[in-house]
Amino acid sequence: MSAGLLSNKMIIEEMRCLMLSQSLRDARKYEETMEKKIGREDRPDFHLATRVGWMNDPNGFSYYKGEYHMFYQYHPYDSHWGPMHWGHAVSKDLLHWRYLPAALAPDTEYDRDGCFSGSAVVLPDGRHLLIYTGVAKEAQPDGNMREVQTQCIAVGDGTDYEKYAGNPVLTRKDLPEGGSKFDFRDPKMWRKPDGTYRCVVGNCTQEGDGRILLYSSPDGMQWKYEKILAANHNRFGRMWECPDFFMLDGKGVLITSPQDMFPQGFEYHNGNGTLCLIGSYDEGTDTFTEEQNQAVDYGIDFYAPQTVLTPDGRRIMIGWMQNWDTCNLHTPAEPWLGQMTLPRELSIQKGRLYQKPVRELDDMHGEEVRHENVTFTDEIRLAGVEGRKVDMELSIRPGDAENMYRKFAVRFAQDDTYHTSISFRPYESIVKVDRKFSGSRRAIIHQRRCLVNSEGGTLKMRIILDKFSVEVFVNDGEHVLTATMYTDLAADGISFYADGSVTMDIVKYELK
Repeated sequence: MSAGLLSNKMIIEEMRCLMLSQSLRDARKYEETMEKKIGREDRPDFHLATRVGWMNDPNGFSYYKGEYHMFYQYHPYDSHWGPMHWGHAVSKDLLHWRYLPAALAPDTEYDRDGCFSGSAVVLPDGRHLLIYTGVAKEAQPDGNMREVQTQCIAVGDGTDYEKYAGNPVLTRKDLPEGGSKFDFRDPKMWRKPDGTYRCVVGNCTQEGDGRILLYSSPDGMQWKYEKILAANHNRFGRMWECPDFFMLDGKGVLITSPQDMFPQGFEYHNGNGTLCLIGSYDEGTDTFTEEQNQAVDYGIDFYAPQTVLTPDGRRIMIGWMQNWDTCNLHTPAEPWLGQMTLPRELSIQKGRLYQKPVRELDDMHGEEVRHENVTFTDEIRLAGVEGRKVDMELSIRPGDAENMYRKFAVRFAQDDTYHTSISFRPYESIVKVDRKFSGSRRAIIHQRRCLVNSEGGTLKMRIILDKFSVEVFVNDGEHVLTATMYTDLAADGISFYADGSVTMDIVKYELK
């Protein structure tokens, strides 16, 4: 390289560094140093995990310059929640991720206490536009300090982002009557066919009742309030976080994550959950008419999902594979906590949201093991069926047409002491994930159940393991159950159990 070119490159690098705040430079230096202390064997293989420290909500899920970009809520300095940054990774196939430097740090007056969740789009001029929630604590009339939340934007090239001089672009002045300035967060934006932009933001009333607000913009920079797109009316928890709105198979779909839910049968569980509203959407008036509702995931660890539209037209969703009631029980000595779910292809079938593992996973299939018409009445193991990086499809049915079996279970991450299981009881038509024997010493959430569709005791399940997690897709994605498990990796056995007579077909792939 000539001296002139080298000089120009150095000047460009110096200008780039000047543009970045000291807080962001410190975070980038820290993550680059500390990630070297985490071995590849200590991370999941094909689920995105935090580079170092802490990860929660997926942010800015987008396709830009030939790669999928995933940002995430990030505290690099500790494996527990702290001042929120934006971590950053990219992937060609949604399964194998490469870390980029942290994209945002809490380094301005309006986001000094955190850069909370948000989204991203590509501007017509080729720049990458981020919108996020800035958090700043303010003294209130009663003397208490409260986090006031505003919406802010940053523009960049896929690596470095500059915060907009006009931030924040949405403040308490842009809330409808009764809207809480303390719960005004997680903007998800999209570009309409006419070139204008829309954005949904989570909010709640002063009484704590969740709702989703709709905003519009002619250019992605200047935003104004339009309407309340959907309201809770005290049905599903309280504050509605992390909204995402999109069209899918002719239906409007609103996904959001309510806090503090009450259970409703087997559909919703206690605590923070995920809600999908399906209905009609009038593009001309931006009116969403809700028709039905359902949970998004029925397992233990799933929250705050976000979607992207791929270049080939698929709607893909990724969620945070953790839950707020169990995520802070680890010791500070652990170098990381937080991973994302497997990307899932979405569709509307029979009026429901269906989810299937992203088809790119099939390219990772290694050796195939197949067993057909295996009938058993107790616990069995099958030749070649073991491992902690597995894609396994099961089809079960009664082995005795005259006598229905009472229970079926598959146990994995198993040795003489530990296992996690998925079970099915045909009389109740209930599927349960259970990790109480996975090695946890804490009285945390270990079981969740859902009511599934089954005729005559038949059921299909696709079970995907990646070291520290399991995702179960029931009946081709009609229901999904997700759970993390941190059992020692030496526990790699898989067994099957039947109370009664069960006949099973299985195909299992080792994942490369």
